[in-house]
Formats: sequence, structure tokens, C-alpha cells
Amino acid sequence: MPIIERDPWRMQYFEDVACPDDVSIPTDDEHAYELFPDHRWIYNKLLISDTQGFGGAPHGVPPPSFPVFSKPIYNMHGMGVGGRIIHDETEFAENMHAGHMWMSLAEGEHVSTDVVLIGGEAQWWRHCVGKTLGDGVFDYWTVLADERPEIESYCGDWLRKHLKGYSGAANLETIGGKIIEVHLRFADQWPDLYGDGWIEAIVELYAKRRWRYADADRREGYSVVLFGAHGVPYRHPPQALVDEIAARDGVTSVQVTFHEDKPPEQHAMPPGGFRLAIVNCRSLEAGLKAREDLALAFWSTQTLGGRRIGADG
Repeated sequence: MPIIERDPWRMQYFEDVACPDDVSIPTDDEHAYELFPDHRWIYNKLLISDTQGFGGAPHGVPPPSFPVFSKPIYNMHGMGVGGRIIHDETEFAENMHAGHMWMSLAEGEHVSTDVVLIGGEAQWWRHCVGKTLGDGVFDYWTVLADERPEIESYCGDWLRKHLKGYSGAANLETIGGKIIEVHLRFADQWPDLYGDGWIEAIVELYAKRRWRYADADRREGYSVVLFGAHGVPYRHPPQALVDEIAARDGVTSVQVTFHEDKPPEQHAMPPGGFRLAIVNCRSLEAGLKAREDLALAFWSTQTLGGRRIGADG
């Protein structure tokens, strides 16, 4: 399929959308890296830091002060793999890894932004903020209807300078309005929350280098996440339950986000938990109730129920 999706649980968003055979649209970093060789440098997080004048260097070059944030220079799997705060010289020496970097600890709101570009010029923006539970784990994400003018101005200037000539979708992660990561694709976790016709507009963008999305139904949405403990050989919940939850009022889709025929340790997951499922919804209340019902199908997650499943009451 020309819309390249690595995760089978996300094919639901693309399988009924017509796309020309000669058009390739990536939804993960591995394929984006291959498709856009002129711009693949942006996956080097140390270079992203350098273009903005941040303090940072590879492991082996000592930071002048602490704390700092440490992470892989390249991370094509996402999920915050390998990222952590380092508080002092001793901790830095104990956690020094080839291929990792440190950077100044960013402060402020952490925002995930999807942007559509034609020749490096921004045509459309959408911003999401997450409610974190720590260690790379999120309770839920809010897909905002509102604009973020400061982010759009700063990142628009950066994109115009550093992604000149690129046409397609990009995803940026910012903290305090400064860029910490860039991806040559959109966030495929919640495209159903962008509105009817958005995927069709993305196909036209890649096929004809044209953006004509009306964005007439722009409203808030939520992407509610269910995490369990690491090291457990989980099984998928009954498909009938998944279908019933997906059909509820206020729910737009359900993703069961792991391969049950693959050992847990072979999944890229954040240190704080193993991601089991995602419920996308227009009603946060409906999404939280759906998560509770899904959690009951994962008997082994019940030890986390008080902290994660019931985090909002």
C-alpha cells in the first residue's frame, strides 16, 4: 500500500483511502528516512540542538553543569527509548553509552505538533499536549483545537531555513517552544481526530504537492493510553469487546498496540510501562471508561489500576 504503515493496529485509518500506486506516504521514521535522503539529517538530535544553539554534546564530552537530559542521538523507534535525566557526574559516568548525547534540560510545556509543508513553508498546524505519568508514560493526549502562535512562528522560521524544498508532513516535538525532535511524517496515533477528509488531503499533498484541507470541524479530541507492567506475555482482548468499545458514542477508534506473537522485550516501549492499547475519542469521559473496560480484559494489568487506570478519578 502506498501509505506505508508498520503497525497493523493503525491500518484502520488508511485502508479505505485511495492512494496512487506511485505515491509513497510514510507514517514511521524508518520509511521516512529512506524516502527523503536530502533531509534525513534531521533525525540527528544533536544537530537539531546545534541549529538552535543549545548546549549539548555526545557522551564522552562532560557537561559543564547538571542536570542534563540524556538520549540516543538517533532513535528510529520513538517511545522515548533510552531517554533520562542525569543529575550529577557520578550518574553520568554510570550511564555513559556510545551513540548517546546530553543536552541542557529543557523546561516548559511539551507539545507534539503536526505541520504540513510545501517547499518548507507551513500550510497547516495542529498541536497536542500530553498528561504525563513519568518515565516516558502518558495518561492521555489532548489534540488541541487552538493554535499555538509562538510555536508556529518559531518553528515556521526554523522549517523555512532547514527544510527548504521539503513537501509533506512533519512532526515536531517542542519543550518551552524550542525544538527537541523532528520527524519527516505525521503522528499516526490520532489522524482520526483531525477531521473527515484529512487523510485524503494528505494523499493529495504527496501526489500533487497541493494542500486543500478545509479544516471545517476543528475541535478537541483525546488519545487515552493504557499501560501495563513490563515483562508480561500479554494476549489481545476479545475482538468483539474492541469492536463494541469502538462503536460507543464519543469514541472514534481503538488500537491494541502490541504484537501478541512477539516477546515483550522485542517491543520498543518507554521505561515506565508496556503500552497495551489506545482509545481515541471526542469525549474524555468516554475514553477513560473505555480504557477501564479494556483493562479488565488484561488481568495482569490490574496491579497498575490504582495509579494508571484510575489516574483521573
